[in-house]
Amino acid sequence: MAKEEKQKQEEQPKADGKAAQTDNKAEHHGGHKGQCHHRCEKLQKQVDDLKKQLADKDDKYLRAEAEIQNMTTRFNKERAQILKYDGQDLAKSVLPVLDNLKRALTIEVKDENGQQLKKGIQMVHDHLTAALKDHGVTEIPAEGKIFDPTLHQAVQTVPVKGDQKPETVVKVLQAGYQLKDRVLRPAMVVVAQ
Repeated sequence: MAKEEKQKQEEQPKADGKAAQTDNKAEHHGGHKGQCHHRCEKLQKQVDDLKKQLADKDDKYLRAEAEIQNMTTRFNKERAQILKYDGQDLAKSVLPVLDNLKRALTIEVKDENGQQLKKGIQMVHDHLTAALKDHGVTEIPAEGKIFDPTLHQAVQTVPVKGDQKPETVVKVLQAGYQLKDRVLRPAMVVVAQ
């Protein structure tokens, strides 16, 4: 019996040691699990932050790209407008010359020298008109047309006579011109009312 008790006493510390070791392992595992969980949360937060930064960068990139496309489109439109109406200032500067040539052509001449001079003026007028037309500058039709305030400037009104219709241009005091679809100068006209 003493022998059995002695054996139990010897086994007792071994069992207590194994229990202690198991408890230590559980504690160690529990502590390790806590650290892992904490580290995973920290890494997940970093991943979320990086995803947010990436989304912000993507948004800024897309906005910048859209702005560049808008600027390119606007630039191309402006360039097309400039090319379309290229020479507008020159055409405006030439119009008074054309007016003076037209006035010179209305003068009555009787002698041979005057006739030759008028023929020369007519040639200059025709060449200038053709050159302007080649570049899209045309005279605005006015006489006999319905008054259009976007094309005509009424400087005088007269009462309707005979078969005239109201709001019709009855006389052109100064020709108007347009470059393609843009009015360079409206026609100065007399309108029947």
